[in-house]
Amino acid sequence: MAYNPFAKRKEFFSHNEQDRIVNAIRLAEQQTSGEIRVYTESRCRFVDPLDRAAEVFWGLKMDMTKDRNGVLIYVAMKDRQFAILADQGIHEKVGQAFWNQEVSVMQKHFGNALPAEAIEAVVNDVGEALRTHFPYDRSTDKNELPDDLVFGK
Repeated sequence: MAYNPFAKRKEFFSHNEQDRIVNAIRLAEQQTSGEIRVYTESRCRFVDPLDRAAEVFWGLKMDMTKDRNGVLIYVAMKDRQFAILADQGIHEKVGQAFWNQEVSVMQKHFGNALPAEAIEAVVNDVGEALRTHFPYDRSTDKNELPDDLVFGK
């Protein structure tokens, strides 16, 4: 990939890694009415990545899902900071302990310099939780949010 100083976004993963993450999102969402988004950027502009995740969550209109079951996985690559933010519907079902466990999964993989694997693992776990509490219903489900990765600056 050629260097472009005017590029508006930064991609942090190889095409293969991007494909694997997007496929994990699609597979997870085929079994649930829930929505999963992944947002990555270089640096976290806030001291607390959860604050930045909240800003991104609202900016991506993830609070607009019918069942309030959107989940954002936020990663600031250079700062090695991340957060998982879930809307009210799924948070009430799984509780804070589940999200703490998923943050531990991310920390483990990031500690081994495997950010794509970290995201994939969390997408799979979140997908399973969403499937359990918000199973897919062919007659009513629609994909409310895009499945693609979102890259910030």
